[in-house]
Amino acid sequence: MRVARLFTIDKSNPYEDLEFETRQSELKNPDGSGASAVLEVTVPKDWSNVASDILAQKYFRRRGVPDIGSENDARQVFHRLAGCWRHWGEKHGYFDAEDSAAAFYDEACYMLAHQCGAPNSPQWFNTGLHYAYGLEGPPQGHYYVCPQSGEVIESSNAYERPQPHACFIQAVQDNLVSEGGIMDLWGKEARLFKYGSGTGTNFSNLRGKGEPLSGGGVSSGLMSFLRVGDRAAGAIKSGGTTRRAAKMVCLDIDHPDVEDFINWKLHEEQKVAALVAGSQTLRQRLEAVFAACQQGGSVSEETCDPSRNKVLGKACRAAQQAHVPPSYISRVLELARQGHTHIDMQVFDSDWNSEAYQTVSGQNSNNSVRVKHTFMRALAERRDWALTARGDGRTLRQVSAVQLWSDICFAAWSCADPGLQFDDTINEWHTRPQDGAIRASNPCSEYMFLDDTACNLASINLLKFYDCERRTFNVEAFRHACRLWTIILDISVQMAQFPSREIARQS
Repeated sequence: MRVARLFTIDKSNPYEDLEFETRQSELKNPDGSGASAVLEVTVPKDWSNVASDILAQKYFRRRGVPDIGSENDARQVFHRLAGCWRHWGEKHGYFDAEDSAAAFYDEACYMLAHQCGAPNSPQWFNTGLHYAYGLEGPPQGHYYVCPQSGEVIESSNAYERPQPHACFIQAVQDNLVSEGGIMDLWGKEARLFKYGSGTGTNFSNLRGKGEPLSGGGVSSGLMSFLRVGDRAAGAIKSGGTTRRAAKMVCLDIDHPDVEDFINWKLHEEQKVAALVAGSQTLRQRLEAVFAACQQGGSVSEETCDPSRNKVLGKACRAAQQAHVPPSYISRVLELARQGHTHIDMQVFDSDWNSEAYQTVSGQNSNNSVRVKHTFMRALAERRDWALTARGDGRTLRQVSAVQLWSDICFAAWSCADPGLQFDDTINEWHTRPQDGAIRASNPCSEYMFLDDTACNLASINLLKFYDCERRTFNVEAFRHACRLWTIILDISVQMAQFPSREIARQS
């Protein structure tokens, strides 16, 4: 391909018209308190503090950079990205000549520095670490496809081929430990989260609670496995500790466990409310019992006896009426007899980063119910809806379509989950129906495609092409930018590694 210059001049600095400055970026603790470190970073002067903080705190490589240890200048990151794209582009014959490759590199650097466009987060995290800094590491179970032979090859290095794709859709089969099964999926999700990517899966293949197993006994049900995946995602996060895990869980509306799935987050939110309110009440009532044991400023066997100390008796009855467990009341009385004046009691709050939310499940995924036309017709006609077995497709139960819809609406109103994905409508717009149905999406739902595929994204900042004073849009520059970013994304597929053989082949 021939790449022409529009933003830059041949043999000049792509940052020639930009002024850079050094700023301080304060790394805060996860709860937002205090600074754990202050970074000195160099960025374009016209960048906002938010933009420079994101670059410094999320995307700068902090280890393994030769001589300086950590990236500290935006131009290092721009070179790492654009240089890597150019390297793989030249390696696979994308450019017609050296001057096109040089123009591609300069134009990409210009757009990054001027915020005309930006790739998705995994590109900032991973792209160019081997190209720019020679970083190497043991293989992590990734694969890529040789463009010449079409052969799927296991990666021999963690960094030589980056994981630039943000969005994955992965299939899961109804088996426990085989390739493509439940536990295998958690391993593939771990590879994705580690490098900052997100993933979505339709779990409708998994048997419902009570369905028979081939070896005897019955299934523990979908929800038991979703809780395992939720815990794993919460421990790994996306891109280390800088971002919550990006995870979509989809379920067809005829799955036998769909009612539990719909109400999963609603019930977990109620547990948080119970923990917050209950811990406050527990502390208040137990402190009142302690205080009642200290009548006249001294503690004795008599003051610690509810039958002889009327104030204490009243405090104990109030604690019982507030549903304080009797064992806790007895424990406080025994501590008071030993001279203690308080009991360590954790009080929870409702912040989403708090211990209360860490205690409950379902906090690391977006959940969506897949709805078909047939359900919407049953809803309109106020008929029952069949929940079917995964093993043999027989009807296990009939439920009210109206009640199921009401449950979805109430849960979404209460805690923002589940969302809805209209399965038939989505597949009516499918661009590759001959290769299979669309069954799930990525966590944000802008990527809908086949199972076991991936996509990488980029954003173009339209305001950079709009002249506010003249109220004109620079179509030529916008078209040029779109072409260059399309090339970047195509190169990104070519250079990428993927978390499984099937995803490498499909993508």
